[in-house]
Amino acid sequence: MDLKPSQLPGMAELLSPDEARDMDRLVPIKRFKKGTVLLKAGDVATASWYCLEGCVHMYYDVDGDLRTTEFYTEGQPVASLYSFIHQVPANHYLACVEDCTLVVWSYAAERELFGKYPKLESSCRVSIESDFGAHQEKLAGFITKTPEQRYLDLMAERPDLPQRVPQYLLASYLGVTPESLSRIRKRIVAKEAAR
Repeated sequence: MDLKPSQLPGMAELLSPDEARDMDRLVPIKRFKKGTVLLKAGDVATASWYCLEGCVHMYYDVDGDLRTTEFYTEGQPVASLYSFIHQVPANHYLACVEDCTLVVWSYAAERELFGKYPKLESSCRVSIESDFGAHQEKLAGFITKTPEQRYLDLMAERPDLPQRVPQYLLASYLGVTPESLSRIRKRIVAKEAAR
């Protein structure tokens, strides 16, 4: 792929010429086919990614039952953060639900870039803190809301997902069975029709 990280929208203003040169040298942009497993449980995350195009999901294998906990789409970082930061085995999987174009940020590239450009480390830290806050809110909603409320929130925040991912993955993400998700959708349609 000919596109370089320094050519992405907004990057030219953020990076010095030296930072842009090193970023382009160390951080490739790659395409991955639908079904590609980026990280397997038990492997150490030697890279994190930034999604330019496509959809990646994080899931756990609980006795053969795959449980999706996150979908990452355009403009979102994709990471097994604990595994990546501490270089320990991950306990989940990251896989492409669609064909994806991802910026690949390796652990080695991070060490080199952060060592040379402390400003980049500060920028990444601010981004991670923001993402962490959003994940805390999502977890609180998962614990305190009904499946129907979680579905309505999903439709308000990410209305494209039901068209992009299989229903069984969407159901897993919401913590329900595919049959329950169908019933939730029917109830919502019936309520809207009654108005």
